[in-house]
Amino acid sequence: MKYTPLHVHSEYSLLDGLSKCDDISKRIEEIGATSCALTDHGTVSGAVDFSNELRSTGFQPLLGCEMYICNGLVTDKVKENRKLNHQVVIAKNAKGWSDLLSLVSLSNKKEHFYHKPRVDIDILAAIASQKNLVSFSGHLGSTLANAITEGERLDPDWMKKGVAKAKDLELMFGKGNFFIEIQLIDSKINKFAGVVANALRQIAKVANIPCVATPDAHYCRRQDAEDQRVLLCTALKKSISQVQRELKSGTASNVLKTSFMSNNYHIPSYDDMKEFHTDEELQNTNLILDMCEDYDITKSPQPPEFKCPEGLNPEEYLRKLCRDGWKKKMASVDNTSDEFIEYGKRINNELDIFTSIGLSSYFLIVDDILQFVRSKGYITGPGRGSAAGCMVSNLLSVTQVDPIPYNLIFERFYNAGRNAPGKISWPDIDFDIPKAAREETIEYIKNKYGEENVAQIITFQKLKGKAALTRTMAARGNISFEEQKAITKCLPEPASVSDELQDIEEEYGYSSSIIWALENTPDKLKNWCYLGKDNKLEGRFAKIFEQAIRIEHTKIIAGKHAAGIVISSNPISKSCPMVLDNKGKGMLAGFEGPSCEEVGLLKLDCLAIRGLDKVMDVVNIVGGEN
Repeated sequence: MKYTPLHVHSEYSLLDGLSKCDDISKRIEEIGATSCALTDHGTVSGAVDFSNELRSTGFQPLLGCEMYICNGLVTDKVKENRKLNHQVVIAKNAKGWSDLLSLVSLSNKKEHFYHKPRVDIDILAAIASQKNLVSFSGHLGSTLANAITEGERLDPDWMKKGVAKAKDLELMFGKGNFFIEIQLIDSKINKFAGVVANALRQIAKVANIPCVATPDAHYCRRQDAEDQRVLLCTALKKSISQVQRELKSGTASNVLKTSFMSNNYHIPSYDDMKEFHTDEELQNTNLILDMCEDYDITKSPQPPEFKCPEGLNPEEYLRKLCRDGWKKKMASVDNTSDEFIEYGKRINNELDIFTSIGLSSYFLIVDDILQFVRSKGYITGPGRGSAAGCMVSNLLSVTQVDPIPYNLIFERFYNAGRNAPGKISWPDIDFDIPKAAREETIEYIKNKYGEENVAQIITFQKLKGKAALTRTMAARGNISFEEQKAITKCLPEPASVSDELQDIEEEYGYSSSIIWALENTPDKLKNWCYLGKDNKLEGRFAKIFEQAIRIEHTKIIAGKHAAGIVISSNPISKSCPMVLDNKGKGMLAGFEGPSCEEVGLLKLDCLAIRGLDKVMDVVNIVGGEN
């Protein structure tokens, strides 16, 4: 027998979930599961990553979210309305995915967000009425569980209240789309979970609503529990020893009790689950999988329409601009010379590639933005990266480097042969503008293509080697700040050893600045940790170093990308969740850059370079162009 884990968190549940999406996929293969659902807390930012990983191993991904639901009106930002219920929803089809995007985006609106992204029951009901979502009731912190409990005991009238709430939820999502969730994997340690689960089974029987078995997975395997606790300690700003004292004294919260007393918040096997659940509860996990269509959230590029002058289409207009640039560049060159012929072949080859696969608009959009920046009296950078190998970019003055004298290879910039069938990838042009011009430039882009069709993008800070070691040592709580500082001082900044880290990734399957330091500067770290026989870590802090290496690169904080902007022909929210900028200034596209591109959004990297501001200052001081 097989089952489908339907309640699984990844590292996108920041400082709570540990699992990377590729490891979830490996774990699903390990246990022989049918498939898996991703249900992160209040976010679907990991959906593209998760979907790609599961598809690569032959599984149909299920995309969902554990939503936060407030008791009162979502606009009431008061202490009494801060308590949140949890409700798991999964998209049944492409329309359901669109509904899920709407839910997450609404939960992030400035007037709704209060400590966490949230909606109220009316918003949930309005979207659930489309009947494209399947839902189950959630764990001890869910809407249904909270309706039948008072603290850690059942409400005296739990059956009546539970049946009424369950029927309300079934009515909201539609008959057959709502299940009562039974979580028992941790019931041997958390006795109250067993009490609630048994009550929910009785409620389900009276209400004639099916039950479904779920884990509440925050890491892949039991042995990963101690690594997840480092993340929790970081979030709680406590050490493990502090938590243990609270557990011993009886003052610990339920979160601490469940997460620090149990190693069962992993992705369990069918045999693990069978010990606690009925056959029907396990079979219903696969029933939910069967209810969900196998839809694809990735799309081919959907660039906004670029309005060309003189009745030209984008392909014709790009060729015209290139001809204009060509005439200026080659005005003094004999049109029978080898140089003229070489340049002609190069530009025609590039144009044929771009126009044949519909990428003309991309260059026109980038060129138009840079023309705007220059029209405002700002200077722009000469071009960076592989874009300098593109002759089209040079003729448009997107870059100011002629690729031919420097033997710059066009295929390093764009290789059409790498496009997958039916999927066209964007070129990647990073362009530099002065910092003073950035906000004005973004406003120009929004005004031109539409406020809803343009957004800056989210980025996630990851634990680098130094931070991973620091967080691990802090969680242990018995290492002085001075010693922590002495240890982390021995590690390099990843950017300074990027090539060597690539070699480590090829050898170990992942990059680690901690491993680099142990291999390349062993004398600095030998008092704490060193590589022994067969590259095994040894020394008095070996366990700490091993743990830090395991959590290295885990996502921990969301923020706004310094350069990334996405543009679409439709509202961004149709393809991507919108999330509140953590500084409260508007909404961000809730996918990272590569994922934005995979769902069809045009991503531009508009870098604000302070050096250009200083160059302009100097030019102004010495008197303009002179």
